[in-house]
Amino acid sequence: SYLQISYPVLDRVDIYQVRDEETLHHSRVGNKQHFSERPINHRHFVIPLTFTPGETDRLYFRVQTSSAMQLPLTLWDPVTFYDEEQNQMLFEGVYYGIVLVMILYHLFVFRALRERMYLFYSGFITAMPLFVASLNGLAFQYLWPYSTWWNDQAIMFALNGVVFFGLLFTRDFLDIKRDTHPLINGTMVVLICIAGLQALSTLFIPYEKVVISTILLAVTVCLFQLIIGVLRMSHGNAAARYFTTAFMLMLAGGIILALSKFTLLPRNLFTENATQVGSALGIILLSLALADRLNREKKAAFVAQQQALEQERLARHAQAETLRVEQEANSQLEMRVRERTDELERVNKQLKALSSHDDLTGLKNRRTFDEGFQTLATNAFRHRLPLAVMVVDIDHFKSFNDNYGHLIGDEALKMVAGLIHQNVTRPGDLAARFGGEEFVVLLTDTPQPGATHVAERIRRGLEQRPFMVAGNPVPLTVSIGLTVRVPNSADETASLFAEADAALYQAKHAGRNRVVMHEPQQPLEHEQH
Repeated sequence: SYLQISYPVLDRVDIYQVRDEETLHHSRVGNKQHFSERPINHRHFVIPLTFTPGETDRLYFRVQTSSAMQLPLTLWDPVTFYDEEQNQMLFEGVYYGIVLVMILYHLFVFRALRERMYLFYSGFITAMPLFVASLNGLAFQYLWPYSTWWNDQAIMFALNGVVFFGLLFTRDFLDIKRDTHPLINGTMVVLICIAGLQALSTLFIPYEKVVISTILLAVTVCLFQLIIGVLRMSHGNAAARYFTTAFMLMLAGGIILALSKFTLLPRNLFTENATQVGSALGIILLSLALADRLNREKKAAFVAQQQALEQERLARHAQAETLRVEQEANSQLEMRVRERTDELERVNKQLKALSSHDDLTGLKNRRTFDEGFQTLATNAFRHRLPLAVMVVDIDHFKSFNDNYGHLIGDEALKMVAGLIHQNVTRPGDLAARFGGEEFVVLLTDTPQPGATHVAERIRRGLEQRPFMVAGNPVPLTVSIGLTVRVPNSADETASLFAEADAALYQAKHAGRNRVVMHEPQQPLEHEQH
């Protein structure tokens, strides 16, 4: 059998099993011993006992403690004990899991918003489960099993932490400083200072010397916060409803646990864990209140932004009206404004003319190509790298335009440009619309096989992708002239282009829809493409 003493803050408990005036068994447990010295690894004091059927044994207890003198005893058979323990640990896991998620969430919110209220709330919901875990023995079991001194002090430290962070959170959450009488705010500041000092004192002063003052402070603060919550609720504070309900749930959990200890309520999983249930519900409710507050603040910020934009619009309108009156009253100012407007229009036209992309196809335009060609040729000459120059021309494009119109022709140009863009993707390469239906591609550091491969991909891609006009496929092909070599000088752009253009002529002459590589002995001939 297992004898369980469900009050793990007792300093020392001696258990004597006596039969016929003979001591059969003696065990000593208590929180003044390291956790590893317990006969069974459990948050409470659990002592294995052996009873002989038909015999009468007596159990004697000697208890020493600086805390409340309670001795809740339960005698279990092993099977029932472990079944009950499984249920209890499941409950503890759910409780601490909920609290941990809430702590992490509000710390992330604090990091994002930098509002101290979320930091205070994170401190409050950290101190609360730490107090519960210290009181029910879980903290001693898992957090500090070898520190008996701190195990004594942690309960009062955590309880003062609950009071300290709870007051800080309440002060910000209910807008105490801004919306209440200075006396209420002053009282709260004093209580915060007392709680903070008392929490620090637990690091130096023994448990038995701070327990009474801590409990009195906790009870006083609890009542004070409830009164403040009711007052703020009566003044129409929306957050006060959440706040008051949450603290009443936490208080109810403590009352239910106390009533079960005095046997006024049955002892079961719920009543034994009423503090955890009440605090978890309160934490969840306050988290919902914070989420609601954040949502309302976002809405208020949005409304304020809209109002600011409207005010800005009105200001601009008034400014424009003033300018109109001034223009009518002062012809010289009007002339200057007109000159300024003309100057801006001229600059805009210049900027538009200097745009680097072709408006129709989205590829680089002729001006950008000329500048880029010179740069790439210079780089290839300097580093002795092959430069590929590719001239792409749409076959029979003039007839295509005559047959289908310029709008369809524009779509064909876009299609070819898109195909070139898909195949020329390296950052150092350049693809441009040279003029009309002619495009030019520069491939840096690309030998002949690679350049031919890219050109064939463009040609085959267009050949295999029918161009649709009014639902009917229309064949559309390109001829490509290509030259690949290391420039002989930095100023050889004209000859390189002429070589590629001559190769294009050969492609046209050979029947179109093909890629032709310029040969060194190939004459530089031209014709109308």
